[in-house]
Amino acid sequence: MTAPVADPAFLTRALLPDLVVSGGAMLLLLYGVWGPETEGRRRGLLLGALVTIAAATCATAFTAATLPRTGVGPLATDAFRWMADVVILLGTLLTLMVMRDHAPRARWALAEPAVLVLLAAGGMMLLAAARDLILVFLGIELMSVASYVLAGIDRRNPRSAEAALKYFLLGAFSTGFLLYGIALLYGATGTTDLARIGQALAAGPSVMATAGLGLLLVGFAFKVAAVPFHLWTPDVYDGAPTPVSGFFATAVKAATFTALVRVTLVAVSPTLVPWNEAVWWLAALTMIAGNAFAIRQRNLKRMLAYSSIAHAGFLLVAVATHTPAGAAAIQFYLLAYALATIGAFAVLSAVGEAADGILHARRLEGLWQVRPGLAMAMAVFMLALLGFPLAGGIGFFAKWYVLQAALQAPVPQTALSIILVVATVVSATFYLYVVMVMFMRPRPADAEAPAPTPAMTRLVIATAVVVILVFGVYPTPLVRVARASAASSFPAGR
Repeated sequence: MTAPVADPAFLTRALLPDLVVSGGAMLLLLYGVWGPETEGRRRGLLLGALVTIAAATCATAFTAATLPRTGVGPLATDAFRWMADVVILLGTLLTLMVMRDHAPRARWALAEPAVLVLLAAGGMMLLAAARDLILVFLGIELMSVASYVLAGIDRRNPRSAEAALKYFLLGAFSTGFLLYGIALLYGATGTTDLARIGQALAAGPSVMATAGLGLLLVGFAFKVAAVPFHLWTPDVYDGAPTPVSGFFATAVKAATFTALVRVTLVAVSPTLVPWNEAVWWLAALTMIAGNAFAIRQRNLKRMLAYSSIAHAGFLLVAVATHTPAGAAAIQFYLLAYALATIGAFAVLSAVGEAADGILHARRLEGLWQVRPGLAMAMAVFMLALLGFPLAGGIGFFAKWYVLQAALQAPVPQTALSIILVVATVVSATFYLYVVMVMFMRPRPADAEAPAPTPAMTRLVIATAVVVILVFGVYPTPLVRVARASAASSFPAGR
């Protein structure tokens, strides 16, 4: 069954989850301007956001069950899109819950960031669904514009304003590469549809098409913070409010990698040497540089920023396989990474920043003595990001499946696999440093104990720990779903 591409009813149903999120954001915007923000109004804002996410989840389930999974037309309706939507909505939900507790302590209103997070999520869901380069651009812009404002939402903090300005300027610059790449591909193939571009390039791309693909990859590389397009990441993550940094590191990355996988498997031939070599070098450089730069960091938010860069390199290894198995590994990895990273940023939000606005590692010294629950949770998150067996839970299997996809690809990525293993060993240097600081260093005598962890943040941390450990023991259901979704969405790797 093939749905008509131009059928407005079909397109509306295919966009239903995105429309629900965007519509909920508009209603929350109206609610937020009715009066001054009180504690009761904050509860109302959070409830409205939670209802919006629940409604979007139901809309996703309904749309997935009722629409044909053909993947034909400008909007994908395949299982790969729906799994990406689940990760995006989960990241949005956890971020809003942490933000609810963080806003009063940071002395900024909740209404604006809550609306912006939902609008960014709507752009991410559109990006995950895009099978046309015009929709890829629209999704990235909807996501990015809201993200630029979110980075500077703490107007009392000059470092937040600096983060927003840097993010905006470099983001606008990268958008130019993306648009120019789309224009060149359209000029070379006469279409912006990914499937038709793949057909046009099957016989061998022209110089114009190759240049267009290169510029397109540069645009994606900026959004996923791949080296050498990563320079904005540490400053933006460090200057943005802590919950916002976690949102950037997870949901933004999930949406962009979903679109990159779709472009790779639908529009790019596995034999296209320039694209494959470019992805190979991006993966290698990102893994090496991300972990190397993270070693010297004692600012925890900058350390997690370089960690996110390194994880982008691990995910690019799966992209380089150019197989449905690699796509399945990416979906599994994104879920594991989102839980561990948002959990880690939630712990940092609970601990609080120093007077200078910087989250130094020394703020965690002896945390085990005063907040053992936070220390145990942070240890789980660090071990999950490291990919440590058993204690790292689902994080170990995430890297294992990427490694497996790389070695079992038609063209085995042996060198990338070796770099991945070595980079993982190197990353133990900074992940275990955080654990050591919490458990093996005494608490300074003049250090104040962190305030009691607010209820929503505590729930986010506990949920992330439980899911990481449970699926670390029994990951089979998630693996089966990820593999089935990728195999049905990209038959024969196309």
